[in-house]
Parts: sequence; structure tokens; C-alpha cells
Amino acid sequence: MNWHKRYAQQGQWTRDLRAYIFDKIKLKNTDRVLEVGCGTGAILSEIPTHPTLHGLDLDPAALAECRFHAPTASLIRGDALALPYPDRSFDIVYCHFLLLWVQDPLQALLEMRRVAKQNGHIIAFAEPDYLNRIDKPDELSKLGKWQTEALIRQGADPGLGSRLAELFFQAGIKTIETGTIQSGEKEASPEEWEMEWAVIESDLAGSISDADIQKMKQLDGQARAQSLRSLNVPTYFAWGTS
Repeated sequence: MNWHKRYAQQGQWTRDLRAYIFDKIKLKNTDRVLEVGCGTGAILSEIPTHPTLHGLDLDPAALAECRFHAPTASLIRGDALALPYPDRSFDIVYCHFLLLWVQDPLQALLEMRRVAKQNGHIIAFAEPDYLNRIDKPDELSKLGKWQTEALIRQGADPGLGSRLAELFFQAGIKTIETGTIQSGEKEASPEEWEMEWAVIESDLAGSISDADIQKMKQLDGQARAQSLRSLNVPTYFAWGTS
């Protein structure tokens, strides 16, 4: 599984939203930007290099790849629950598909607020709500249930997206905008479809029989070929100031 390609695919889903918010913030006039949970650098690599870019992640392998994709960024291995930066260090602090994976998302947001400058911007660009996922045709609804259960086994909170606005409020972040992003649901290319299924097969391995997984893959492919496939995972964003 090429995780950088996967993260880049997820980045496509939020590209318009990021452009909109960064334009409102006047990104080009800011000095210091931090991505919490930067992974392999799929998002950092798309930010203009004028601000000083910083990235933090727990995974040393992801950081090593991030150094390749975002060579101008200052990277550090660290925990979102205890950010290794002084108070009021950054103009913009953001995350992308992160909070559902952290043990204490409120604490992560409190840390993001702490390291943001006074009136600095805190952004969660994408947090999904898999508990309200809709799969069509109905025969594929079982696939959504399996994937949600797999996320729970991996330690994720599959319904976090629906609570994102409340978490921002609890963290004392002054919300500017919040809501759902467009799912990015377009007809997937063959490569994107295979990538999606590589993730599914990895998630379900050991819990669902290979025969059942391949049956679902076949049903999915048939539904797409007949233009009957629909998948919607409500995905939320929140943008506020410290």
C-alpha cells in the first residue's frame, strides 16, 4: 500500500476548502504554519513556501518520507497530545484526518490552541462520521459496517466528525466556520478504485473472510459499471481562532 498516494488522494477531497480558508486567512502574509499529524507531507507539500512550515508526526517512517515531499519544512517527531512547541508559536495550526485517530481529541485541540498565536487560526480540515455512512446499492451497506468496525479495532473514533464543532467549543476555540465538506464523490479512476480496495482489504484482513471481501469487491465493481454505486461519508471541517 502506497500511503503517500492515499494521503494525496484524501488531500484532493479538501483542496478547494483549503484554498478558500487560506485565502481568507491571507496565508501569504503569515510567518509560521504547523501541521499536526503531517504524515508523509501530502498537504504540507502543497503549501507555498513563503510561510515557515512545520510538521509533527509520531511515525518516524512517515516523517522520513515527508522530508522528501516537503523539503523546506521543519519536521519533528512528537505527540499531538503534548506538542513540543512554546505557547503562541504559530499563525496557523491545522490537522487533516487526524482527530479521529488520537486518544483524546479535546486535548489535541487544546494543545493546538495553546501553540497558536493570539488570534491565530486553528483548523481541522477533515474529520469523518462513519456512523452515518450511506452505501448504495443496499447490498453494499454491509461493507460500510465492516469498515466502521475495523476503524474501531484500530483505535479510531468513527463518529468523531459529528462532534467536531462541539470539541472546538470545549477547547475554547472561537469558531469562524464549520460544516460538512463535499465528499469528493466523483467517478473513481481504475487506479483510485484499486487504491480504495487496497485500504479495505488491509482493514478487513483477519476479521472478514477473503471470499466475503472479494464478493463485496465484485458487487462494488458491478455497481460502478452500471452507475448505481453511491457512497457518502459525512465529513466535517472547523475553522476558528485562539
